[in-house]
Amino acid sequence: MTSENASSTATDAANVIAEAQALIHRGEMEQAGQLLVQARDVPATRLAAHNLIEAQFPLLSYGQWMGCPCEISEADDIYKFFAAHPSSLNPIRDYLADGWRTMSELVLLLEEVNHPLLRTQSVLEFASGHGRFTRHLVKALGAQRVVASDVVADSVEFARQAFGVEGFVSAAVPEEVQWQRQHDLVFVLSLFSHLPASTWSRWLRRIYDMVAPGGVLVFTTHGDEAVRKQNVTLDENGYFFTPSSESNAIDGQEYGTTFTSEAFVRARIAEHLPGARLLKLAPRQFWHHQDAYVVEKP
Repeated sequence: MTSENASSTATDAANVIAEAQALIHRGEMEQAGQLLVQARDVPATRLAAHNLIEAQFPLLSYGQWMGCPCEISEADDIYKFFAAHPSSLNPIRDYLADGWRTMSELVLLLEEVNHPLLRTQSVLEFASGHGRFTRHLVKALGAQRVVASDVVADSVEFARQAFGVEGFVSAAVPEEVQWQRQHDLVFVLSLFSHLPASTWSRWLRRIYDMVAPGGVLVFTTHGDEAVRKQNVTLDENGYFFTPSSESNAIDGQEYGTTFTSEAFVRARIAEHLPGARLLKLAPRQFWHHQDAYVVEKP
């Protein structure tokens, strides 16, 4: 597509959304709804149309049948991943369903270690992004039991506004993160699968500090299955990093793609989390290729 064609497409998309908003303003809701449903099927207008439907047309919305807020931030890199993936015929539905998939994977894991999610009084979702999973966590527990944190300030603000949770902005330097209280569960999905060697262990220590006594830290890694699928060669320590990821908001040197062996992770837990108890290593627990570690604080 040429730059001229791309500009024309963007203009056409903006005109469609503007027309729908004008219809809503005039109270012509049936016509506006029909226009937005059609626009939701067109890539150029899909997300804007979806968010207008979620806000104005509950009977046409995903939120109506999913039972949770289904607005999606335009800055959400995970949604953009689905939107660009050739296997995704309905990126909105795939994105929302993938968050629910994470919920089921986490629930099953916590049941196995006798720390059931629904009995957890306080959950911190660290590196929460723009809420792919947060919305489903809020549905299960209520916003008052959930805190979201991310290094991208916009994502934390979106979680506060869209889901009603508490939130705090993280930092690029682990030791500079400021947090107010510890939590019964700290869930870190796909952060340690992106960290460079200079911060991997430091983040492990810092995040573990956020776990309340008797609580658990759950984090994931690219382990043996991911190494095999990506044909990666680990170094002598069982580690590999490349400065590239799906994120457009964070520098690749801070947030790339990381692969680690089980031995590497176990050694870091033993070295940096004295007294911690590794309750479970669950290979391929999340997305069928990320390993999950469940660490209990005494």
